[in-house]
Amino acid sequence: MVNSLIVGITGASGAVYGVRLLEVLRETPVETHLVVSKWGQRTLEHETGKKLDDLRALANHHYGAGDMAALMSSGSAAIDGMAIAPCSARSLAAIACGLSENLIHRAADVMIKERRPLVLMVRETPLSAIHLENMLKLARLGVTIFPPVPAFYNEPGSIDEMVDYTVARALDQFGLKVDLGMRWRGGLTRRVASSER
Repeated sequence: MVNSLIVGITGASGAVYGVRLLEVLRETPVETHLVVSKWGQRTLEHETGKKLDDLRALANHHYGAGDMAALMSSGSAAIDGMAIAPCSARSLAAIACGLSENLIHRAADVMIKERRPLVLMVRETPLSAIHLENMLKLARLGVTIFPPVPAFYNEPGSIDEMVDYTVARALDQFGLKVDLGMRWRGGLTRRVASSER
């Protein structure tokens, strides 16, 4: 049972994934620990219009990216897992090389060494051989590489529905089942739009 999760937000495009992850976790008993990088904050403001304080209000605990003495920097802290949403290619590389440049990287390193769930929502395209090698290296260590690729079988009607689907699937990786929309139920039946009725 997952009781606590770290949510890291880096400077890659897709800040909405981190925001929505926190919003959904707010409605669960899971205790959240938030850390946002400098460029994560800038991207958050640019893409969503939200401020860092808006995010902090959604989390149970929050830390500065430079606070290497924070709770999550030690494996002795009983935090059950971590999601980085979104995860930049730079953070992917730092984690793959064990470089704890900031608290997000250090917390990810702790998850790996303690064999706790780590989900990286890597946002980069196209992917170079360097990116792919970093992903493969981490996947072999048990890290879940989770690019936020939308699904279309559920016929999303908005960006919000696409984000919700991805967030629900990311939380599945921690054994957290949330109801944010249509899941695959087998068969190929198409929803009929109101304009087609």
